[in-house]
Amino acid sequence: MVLNLNENLKNSAARFPSNIAYTFLNQSKTYAELDKVVDCVAAGLAAQGIRKGDKVALLLGNCPEFVIAFYGILRAGAVVVPINPTYTSGEISYILSNSHARAVITHSSLDSTISPLREQLEHLTMVIYTDSIKSEWTWESLLQKTNDIFVSPCIDEDDLAVILYTSGTTGKPKGAMLSHRNLASNVESLSRLTEFTEEDRLITVLPMFHVFSMTVCINMPIACGGTIVIVPKFSPAEVVNTIRREKATLFAGVPTMFNFMLQLPEQTAADFSSIRACFSGGASIPVELLHKFEEKYNVRIIEGYGLSETAPVTAFNPLRGTRKPGSVGIDIPDVKNKVVDPDGIEVPRGEVGELIVKGPNVMMGYLGMPEATFSALKDGWFYTGDLARMDEEGYIYIVDRKKDMILVGGYNVYPREVEEVLYQHPAIVEAAVIGITDNEYGEIVKAFVVTNNESITIDNILHFCQDKLAKYKLPKQVEFMKELPKNSTGKILRRALRVEQVEVK
Repeated sequence: MVLNLNENLKNSAARFPSNIAYTFLNQSKTYAELDKVVDCVAAGLAAQGIRKGDKVALLLGNCPEFVIAFYGILRAGAVVVPINPTYTSGEISYILSNSHARAVITHSSLDSTISPLREQLEHLTMVIYTDSIKSEWTWESLLQKTNDIFVSPCIDEDDLAVILYTSGTTGKPKGAMLSHRNLASNVESLSRLTEFTEEDRLITVLPMFHVFSMTVCINMPIACGGTIVIVPKFSPAEVVNTIRREKATLFAGVPTMFNFMLQLPEQTAADFSSIRACFSGGASIPVELLHKFEEKYNVRIIEGYGLSETAPVTAFNPLRGTRKPGSVGIDIPDVKNKVVDPDGIEVPRGEVGELIVKGPNVMMGYLGMPEATFSALKDGWFYTGDLARMDEEGYIYIVDRKKDMILVGGYNVYPREVEEVLYQHPAIVEAAVIGITDNEYGEIVKAFVVTNNESITIDNILHFCQDKLAKYKLPKQVEFMKELPKNSTGKILRRALRVEQVEVK
């Protein structure tokens, strides 16, 4: 079994040279063409002094250049540092500084952000703009570097491949170090689970700089010789049109994407006739949303679970066999999940505890943060910070993040449980629940909702919830919003709602 991303591409180019590796608008490249251009990028980087182990930042949206640069960096033996291009200058500066990136590959629209940083960061010696010839090093010069086959340095499966910076919910973002083995083993497990073949065409609209997209939408198709159908940004109607036009066989998204596509009035199951499965991750998908989407489009949504630190997938519902709505599935091959108490002792089935993970996909550690690494990794187990329960058959149910749990008069309230009920209301399109400080109960439940009916009142929502939730779980406050805050993948951000509450006070 190959546990090397670079070898995965080489093998697919050898086995399926004429297969289409990616499509983008009116562009496409075969595997033979992709492999050649990756060689050129690797040779160009090496010619400019990029050596094995050097960090190269990738600041790009969804485009062919991301895929080419990603594998070109790896083939040169260097380490990819993907960065969200919508980050602020301060956020980008921190990641470039913390990772000691020697080079950046980006778009000229970020020149005003990147240029000042070159003066501040001594180790940043090279900036390549993919769309401009007005820079010292150009993308075109990389592509034209050589016609010869580039000879990569020896790349071991335990060599560092990618550094993914977590969202930084507490303090500064942490750089999760993922080896070739971490990433390639996850690809191998997922390709078996999803029965991915060279015939598959996967819609790639999830941000490529995010681990979900990187593994499921880029690395898995490339390892199997399938086609990456690149969509630059999420537009519900455009995604559905692309599925129909490209005859896509698989779609991967986050719950918010499924929700927006569900709201489309004119699209029907005929638009999804080529899709054999949809994958959902990034956040738990409300069961009501899952059922409504499947009914409208006549497809199955297979939910899984993962984190940046686990490259990312650890659990997945079976493609064939029992799928349990509301569950993120069972252990994927070679990976073990366990639910434990605060002392690390496994709790009885059905009881809530912290989910921990062990397997070849678990990160090497956090870059330059030994204390954070020691806290998260214990005896080879990664402590996820997620509360979960496991049923008798090993199916995992994510209850919530430990830090999101609400304590109402001594009783635990899990936001997801309340949100599941809110999503059952026919007028509620999106919902998020947080705890806010209360003098009498310590905390009370507050709900934020987006509706499709302006006549809906708070009393109507509270009455709807009354016979579905215990009294202490009922929202005491409801706030109507035009939209809920989300991150780059479309995941609803409860922490942003908490910050707003603090600022209001």
